[in-house]
Amino acid sequence: MSSFKFEPHTFSVAIVLIVLLLNPREGLCSCYKRIFSFGDSTIDTGNFVHLIGKGKSKYTEPPYGMTFFKHATGRACDGRVLIDFYAQALQLPQIPPYLLKNDSREFPNGANYAVVGATTRGINYSVPLLNGTVGVNWSLGMQIYWFEQMAQRIAPGDGAKQHFLRDSLVVMGQISGNDYDSLFNAGRGRPGDNIQEIIIDIVIYITHFIEELILDYGATTFLVPGSFPMGCYPSYLNRFHSDNPKDYDKQGCLIWINEVCQKHNQQLHEELSRLRGFYPGVKLIYADYYSAAMEFIENPGKFGIGDPLVACCGGGGRYHSGMECNSTAKVLGDPSTFAYWDGMHLTEKAYSIIAQGVLNGSFADPPFMQGCYNNQFKP
Repeated sequence: MSSFKFEPHTFSVAIVLIVLLLNPREGLCSCYKRIFSFGDSTIDTGNFVHLIGKGKSKYTEPPYGMTFFKHATGRACDGRVLIDFYAQALQLPQIPPYLLKNDSREFPNGANYAVVGATTRGINYSVPLLNGTVGVNWSLGMQIYWFEQMAQRIAPGDGAKQHFLRDSLVVMGQISGNDYDSLFNAGRGRPGDNIQEIIIDIVIYITHFIEELILDYGATTFLVPGSFPMGCYPSYLNRFHSDNPKDYDKQGCLIWINEVCQKHNQQLHEELSRLRGFYPGVKLIYADYYSAAMEFIENPGKFGIGDPLVACCGGGGRYHSGMECNSTAKVLGDPSTFAYWDGMHLTEKAYSIIAQGVLNGSFADPPFMQGCYNNQFKP
């Protein structure tokens, strides 16, 4: 933590500093002037590729980024990810990845701390990643630490710090997927009887950091996503194939994996309800990514999607996930007709459907304030 000692007479100076460094350079909507986001590959916009430096990564090569940007950007997608759509809806520029911009010390529209492979829990928990099992050091706790470093530079002193997030939207996730991925792989399938204890542990980590941002930085609005229906991931359908038809639901997704996701979502939803009782002045929005994704999995034709359980990039096997998506892989069609991009990540099309459902539809509790943007959001 900063050793700077805040004195009352420095308060006005500190506030001016915040305004100069954080105030957007253009007229924006009145609700949220900035977005600060934490999470994993579902919203990483370039932090991971910065972390690995000159190391080789498929996220810096085509066909990643082919749809919107026309080049790879570090996103684990063919185009934009959820944070891009939230920024667009709030009339903000794309939120920059923190690690690429931290030297500039200027974050007028916020910053994105999400990293591919990030876990909720810290380095003592291992995640299969990058050709081996390693403990990641860019967990949610580390991302919060990066945020604190930035806040200390821009708004030193307790008085200024406590107003830092007042006009910001904090997107807390999605972040739990890699925790559960590690669990599934460690057990080579179904988790043990202690799964409920693990879920509670993960959810407690998330809500702990929410409280920290409320108490220490004055955060007033959070968007907290639940888990996606991971039992529908093409990679998992290939990896955990079962010859027992009872292991699959009517859409063809693995029931036991989706049950873990549903339990996680229920626990997270309950914890957010509990927090609302302690912080009545804070808006805690639960984003139901599970139900939003099931919309196009259950009724893909409504959205112009073909088979919703196959990957667009890769190839091999029933789910097109027998081969890795990289610069030598096949793109098996127009990404806008697929729900999944590379077996583990959604396409830009799928993310846009989820974002629209959260912002305009019934997949946010309480509903997102539509008054925060001029018209109903249309990607």
